[in-house]
Amino acid sequence: MRSYLKRIVTLLAISLSAVTGSLFLGTTAKGQSADQAVMREGEVQVPITISRGHDTDPRDHGRPVILVAAALGVPADVFRATFRNVSPAPSGHEPDPAQVNLNKQALLRGLGPYGVTNDRLDTVSDYYRYNGSRGELWRNRRAVAFATVKDGKIVRITITNPGAGYSSVPILTLPGMSTVKLKVALLFGTDLSKNGSLKSITAE
Repeated sequence: MRSYLKRIVTLLAISLSAVTGSLFLGTTAKGQSADQAVMREGEVQVPITISRGHDTDPRDHGRPVILVAAALGVPADVFRATFRNVSPAPSGHEPDPAQVNLNKQALLRGLGPYGVTNDRLDTVSDYYRYNGSRGELWRNRRAVAFATVKDGKIVRITITNPGAGYSSVPILTLPGMSTVKLKVALLFGTDLSKNGSLKSITAE
């Protein structure tokens, strides 16, 4: 009799545990976004390989003008036209203080009408300053994304880190799915932490 009762209690405990676990999983999934939902049966997460994305326009001689202009809130062509009045120091040399002052005045004359202040110009210039002759690159953050695949098809694409500092569209590939073409849209704006980040990824 005791053995029979012990067996009943054990079965009830197992059943209660299963029900509690189901409720917990349901609550967790419900509280997440569609891209963060609990993996469904048969789905596999495949990391997307993201490379390059730091090319510059030949007219800009290695300067990430698209990032600088966006951070200042002006069109890239306006910044280029204004920068023609600037005399930068030769690569690998420290700029002359007097010339730095003249360059800043030239930039503010062209960019001031667009609301660019001296402080903002300093902030953006310092943020994207780098020495290309030393193999450096302007400040950037690598993006991270993955594709959820089921039965050989992409179910959804999730960007876990949009990155920042991309001056050109990066190359995206999906290991094991060479025929899949991934289209990337970049986001540019005055927020330095998001300027040049991945806005979206879609499969074609």
